[in-house]
Amino acid sequence: MPRYPLALVALLLTLLAGCAGGADQSATANAGADPTDPYERLNRQVLDVNLAIDDGLLRPVAMAYRDALGPWPRTRIRSFLNNIEEPTVLVNNLLQGRLEDAGDIAVRFALNSTLGGAGFWDVATDLAGTPRQQRDFGQTLYSWGIPDGPYLMVPILGPSNPRDFVGNVANGFLNPISWFLPIYANLGRGAVSGVDEREQNIEALDDLRRGSLDFYARLRSVWGQYRDGQLGRTRAEGDDPNVLDDPGEK
Repeated sequence: MPRYPLALVALLLTLLAGCAGGADQSATANAGADPTDPYERLNRQVLDVNLAIDDGLLRPVAMAYRDALGPWPRTRIRSFLNNIEEPTVLVNNLLQGRLEDAGDIAVRFALNSTLGGAGFWDVATDLAGTPRQQRDFGQTLYSWGIPDGPYLMVPILGPSNPRDFVGNVANGFLNPISWFLPIYANLGRGAVSGVDEREQNIEALDDLRRGSLDFYARLRSVWGQYRDGQLGRTRAEGDDPNVLDDPGEK
């Protein structure tokens, strides 16, 4: 892995900021559209491609994953993957000045990596009272005053914005575990994580598509409310589906 991730992040942020700077021209072409979504026409086209890929590949793979593994093994795999991401959460807590939260994550990672069998069991929540946190570099950039920028529909990855897209890229470099894993191991971890996340969202996204007159606009709204909740701008709870629930566990 590269040894200078922050330089890459700065470069990406500069490039994406340049894209955001061209929003005025695109906004003119989308007169009357949501002002936070000046690239709506292009975003809708990307969503169409994403839905075609999802219908043809991602959802079937997620369904096969659910059929092959019951709730218990899926929970163990998810717990293991979450534990691998704890160093990223720790680093972002430090970058955000959340020293107490960083200490809690260090305790979580130590307990779950040992007593929790390399993270397959989350023992830290009960033993130390340190539940899992969600911290990412997009949140870190937000805490540093970096604005959202325009709404983006990213190929495969889905809803985002320039700041959070940069944050997603940076998260992979902030985790020191990734530095010591061969590239195929990192790619495999990312693939399993993606399949697991898609499996959790099967019913939520199906319901969202069936119940929306304009799925694009509804998805944009749901993602915006959920992300606002993560950033502490609004409450994360509401009438929208909780995309973190695993219906297969119920």
